[in-house]
Amino acid sequence: MKMRTQAEFVIVGAGSGGSALAYRLVEAGRDVVVIEHGGSDAGPFIQMPGALSYPMNMAMYDWGFASQPEPGLGGRKLATPRGKVLGGSSSVNGMVYVRGHARDFDHWEESGARGWGFADVLPYFKRMEHWHGGASEWRGTSGPLHVTRGPRANPLFDAFIAAGQQAGYPVSEDYNGARQEGFGPMEATIYKGRRWSAANAYLRPALKTGRLRIVRALARRVVFEGKRAVGVEVERKGRVEVISAQREVVLAASSINTPKLLMLSGIGPADHLREHGIEVLADRAGVGENLQDHLEIYMQFAAKEPITLFRYWNLAGKAWVGAQWVLGKRGLGASNQFEACGFIRSDAGIDYPDIQYHFLPIAVRYDGRAVAEGHGFQAHVGPMRSKSRGSVRLASADPAEAPEIRFNYMSHPDDWAEFRKCIRLTREIFEQPAMAAHVAREIQPGADVQSDDQIDAFIREHAESAYHPCGTARMGAVDDPGAVVDPEGRVIGVEGLRVADSSVFPRITNGNLNGPSIMVGEKIADHLLGRDPLARENLQPEIAANWQVAQR
Repeated sequence: MKMRTQAEFVIVGAGSGGSALAYRLVEAGRDVVVIEHGGSDAGPFIQMPGALSYPMNMAMYDWGFASQPEPGLGGRKLATPRGKVLGGSSSVNGMVYVRGHARDFDHWEESGARGWGFADVLPYFKRMEHWHGGASEWRGTSGPLHVTRGPRANPLFDAFIAAGQQAGYPVSEDYNGARQEGFGPMEATIYKGRRWSAANAYLRPALKTGRLRIVRALARRVVFEGKRAVGVEVERKGRVEVISAQREVVLAASSINTPKLLMLSGIGPADHLREHGIEVLADRAGVGENLQDHLEIYMQFAAKEPITLFRYWNLAGKAWVGAQWVLGKRGLGASNQFEACGFIRSDAGIDYPDIQYHFLPIAVRYDGRAVAEGHGFQAHVGPMRSKSRGSVRLASADPAEAPEIRFNYMSHPDDWAEFRKCIRLTREIFEQPAMAAHVAREIQPGADVQSDDQIDAFIREHAESAYHPCGTARMGAVDDPGAVVDPEGRVIGVEGLRVADSSVFPRITNGNLNGPSIMVGEKIADHLLGRDPLARENLQPEIAANWQVAQR
């Protein structure tokens, strides 16, 4: 096979981690090739925040993955969207920006990811951010990634925050700052009315330097000489070729495609590789294991007044919203409509939030295919730290075939207890005066769903993925048999190969994963460049004083 293209660094995946990594490498004067199977992110369906339900359901932008039948969810197969486009999943996601809780990263370090505690990663979050919320020692204001808040013009947003406060929870002015716990405004990667994806934040500036080239191709496997990665075999325009890496190869292909590529390259559980006729280069049992996600349900309520987004749920309304956005990047189309949120603890004895809320002023499926019934609104709610673990496995040795994804949702008994609490605590919030004034009745689950068995049946039938898969190439100590990469992102057992995406998360973080995925790319860049990590910042998060004895 011909070596037609070469660079110092070859990155597979133009998504959140890969884009940030490419940007920092070219900023340092390095020559970089990024391999991306997807195409352009131009066009209103991606760039218009209000159109977020479209791109993840379009084959041209999405890999189209689905789980295997999930026993805990009645044998349902759940959609597992991953971006197949410049910007990766940051070009098809809901644009919600959450760093995660400080304790998440301290847990990473305790799990063997040394140098990834909160004090270590905070400087990278600050380096990447351009926060538009004012001066704060917790936030960055000069990074490539613009982070903003919606206008909260619809009165339901502030009513939801007020109801949380009336229920006894704190108000958090900045959940990405000192205190995550509480109700408050939600943040988004939206800037001047446009989706501010990793492509807009990182790839486009990097391309302008002339040191970054994007190759549109399907990555088939990593190519090795002995145990050193020297390139990536790709297929483009019907031809197989190798893109050569003079220094290192980095996989940033998502927590689904990264373990798939590792296994196709001979790195993974030896018996599984042999089943598919793949020669074992490094027997790493953890490749494809430790798969985690956030599962959620939509608590939906009928509205007393016609003040929800349902008024635009028709051809004329959508045309009006689209025209405002096209002509001036303003109006409802300039927001993802996730403008209020909450983070709470499910019980006494839990020291930091383990339940997240996204509030939406319309009752609709996330994919936009069905609105509930007239004017309504909903809260997306689910536990943040499920103990269930799944896996990604090869279906065959054919690089074009999708892998087998098994989340094992609801396979741990604690999941059921936690989800029941989510539903009951949510009902209590919507019974508070600020929201009760707007609630005509509960649409979903419905007032008649009260017992544990009834709630469990509802969860089994209606729980949906929040689309936050991670953990399938876990970072840990070199002598940890379950770890796949070391704390510098290097794949254990080989040379010249790293991972820089959400695959490396030892445990899922609190909230949406785009922010921490970008942070991983930022930090791995410094490791690749041989730089000293940014100086630790020892800011301490606010933890509820009564957490040991009270739920709120």
